[in-house]
Amino acid sequence: MGLLDNKVCLITGGAGSVGLASARAFVQEGAKVMLVDLREADLTRAASELKSDKVATCAADVSKTDDVKRYIDATVKKFGKIDVLFSNAGNQGVVTPVTDYPDDIFDQVIAVHVRGAFLACKYGLPQMNDGGSIIITSSIVGVKGDGGGAVAYVTAKHAQVGLMRSVSKGAARRNIRVNTLHPGPIDNEFQLRIEQGITKLAGRDGTALLNEAIPLHRHGRPDEIAQSALYLASSMSSFTTGATILADGGMSS
Repeated sequence: MGLLDNKVCLITGGAGSVGLASARAFVQEGAKVMLVDLREADLTRAASELKSDKVATCAADVSKTDDVKRYIDATVKKFGKIDVLFSNAGNQGVVTPVTDYPDDIFDQVIAVHVRGAFLACKYGLPQMNDGGSIIITSSIVGVKGDGGGAVAYVTAKHAQVGLMRSVSKGAARRNIRVNTLHPGPIDNEFQLRIEQGITKLAGRDGTALLNEAIPLHRHGRPDEIAQSALYLASSMSSFTTGATILADGGMSS
C-alpha cells in the first residue's frame, strides 16, 4: 500500500525541479498526477522522465482564470475529483534595490505566486474530495525578511502565507488541510538565477553567501523538498493545517 494509493494529485509548476521530484514521489506512492506548467515542451520532457501511465499534463498560465479552470477541468475529466492540490508554480523576478525594481516585473511575480495560488484555491476547492490537502510552495523568505533585492519575490511569498491562513479556516469544515511549504535555497536552475542576481548586487558569490547562512552549510535537493510535500499530501499530516512547514536546512533558526 502506498501513501497516496489512487489519490488524484495536481501539481502546478510540475515541470520544474521541485514539481517533478514531487510528482515522482507521489507516483511511487500510488498517486495519479496531473502536471501543469506554462510550456508544452517542458511538460513533455517531464512526463517522459516519469514514464508512468498515471501521469497526464496540461499547459496553462496559472495567473489566468480561464487557464486555471481548464487545468482543473482537465484533471477531473482524466482522473476524477482532486485529493491533493499542490500550487507550486513560480517565477523569480529580478534582484535589484526597491527603488530600481521594474513595476511590470513586480506585477508579473505577484500574478504567478499570489494570484496563481488564489485561483488554484478558488477553482480547485469545489472540485476536491473532502479530507484532501492543499499545499502552496512559499519560501524561507516567506517567514523572514531579505535584504537581497528580491522585493517582489519576498512580498509574494509572504502574501501566500496570508492566503493559506485564510483558506485553511474555511477548508477545515471539509477536513481539507491547507499549508505552505517553505524551502530554503535549492540546488536548481531557478535558485541559481536568483543567486546570480545576489552576486551582482552584493559583489560576492551568491551561492557561497547563502551556504554560509544555512546551518547545514549546503543547498537542499529537490527530492528533499519532495519528501516534505509528500508528508503534507498524505495522511501523515492529518492533524496539520494552517501551518508553515520549513525545509530550509535551519536557515530560519
